[in-house]
Amino acid sequence: MATRTDAPTRREQILKEAARLFAERGFHGVGVDEIGAAVGISGPGLYRHFPGKDAMLAELLVGISGSLLTGGKRRVAESGDDPQALLDSLIEGHIDFALDDRPLITLHDRELDRLRDTDRKLVRQLQRQYVELWVEVVREVYPGLAEPAARSAVHSVFGLLNSTPHLGRSGTLPGRGTTAELLHRMARGAFAAAEGGDGDGRA
Repeated sequence: MATRTDAPTRREQILKEAARLFAERGFHGVGVDEIGAAVGISGPGLYRHFPGKDAMLAELLVGISGSLLTGGKRRVAESGDDPQALLDSLIEGHIDFALDDRPLITLHDRELDRLRDTDRKLVRQLQRQYVELWVEVVREVYPGLAEPAARSAVHSVFGLLNSTPHLGRSGTLPGRGTTAELLHRMARGAFAAAEGGDGDGRA
């Protein structure tokens, strides 16, 4: 999502504002008219794009899980034969999400249970695939980690990276680049600590 350079479509604008408002005030605290006003159209005009708020929520949560998985697979395909560089690339990609799409993290934590069963199961399925992609790479870089430990470490690192909504408002952070570097070092350090090695995973 953070790599797009073309102008967002009206549908994407609606989703972005819906995510922001849902994260700020809760799903039931936001009306269709407010979402419409945020993008400059009438509330009823939203129904040309979405049948309702439930559909927006489903597209947001299913969409980001699918986007993370697609991005992870792309990084694997482009990685060559360097697992160290691939792990760094995966971490960078997730940090981009964690810094640029903070409302979606809040939304996932608060509102996932509001999805229909089919949509919630799809989110979980996509997330499991994303985790397993990471587990395979982490075990290449840190061969001392057994599969269950590697999976636990991946979940722990996701928890670390996804803590960005709790770091304060964007203006209070030390800067995007500095924050990204800090999160990257902490993620690498967490994997190394799980195996008992040094911070960069190299012998």
